Amino acid sequence: MLERADELVTLSAKHDYDYYRATGTVMRGWCLATSGRLEEGLPLLRQGVDAYRATGAMLLMPFWLTLLADAHGKALQPEDGLERLTEAANLVEASQVRWHEAELHRVRGELLVAMHQPAAAEDSFRDAIAVAQHQSAKLWELHAAMSLARLWRDQGKRAEARDLLAPIYDWFTEGFEAPDLKDAKALLDELA
Repeated sequence: MLERADELVTLSAKHDYDYYRATGTVMRGWCLATSGRLEEGLPLLRQGVDAYRATGAMLLMPFWLTLLADAHGKALQPEDGLERLTEAANLVEASQVRWHEAELHRVRGELLVAMHQPAAAEDSFRDAIAVAQHQSAKLWELHAAMSLARLWRDQGKRAEARDLLAPIYDWFTEGFEAPDLKDAKALLDELA
């Protein structure tokens, strides 16, 4: 994905496509941030979000802000992440574009875990699961269930964590080499 983001930035800069250059910059920053290169990724994410906003486009803005919030969490800046999520949630409400709403709740939960607010985090994870189930968005549901299962594991609720995660993991019939499903399997094995 990093390769493709670099190509998108290069091509869109060459042809002066600001929208796609902003999109590529966001994706490049996200790839770097999620691969542990936060010092490079976080500023690129911010730059991409600002550039995207400058184009006047709004459709992906809540999702970009959620990615930025997640990166802030990885950079141990959960308060900054929560600010980005508040903006994202306001845009979701204004636009009613909710395709990634479950992930917004999940990231909020992760930020609250980082701020040592486990009860509020659990509420956010449960909201994420409920939204994902309502939308039949199994990947978002898996992400949220993994987050809640980790929280419960850390609280000594291993059986509850496994009972939550196992049925969602078992729903999948293919793609077990995908990182998300590998992570879910590893967590289930740990909880066994």
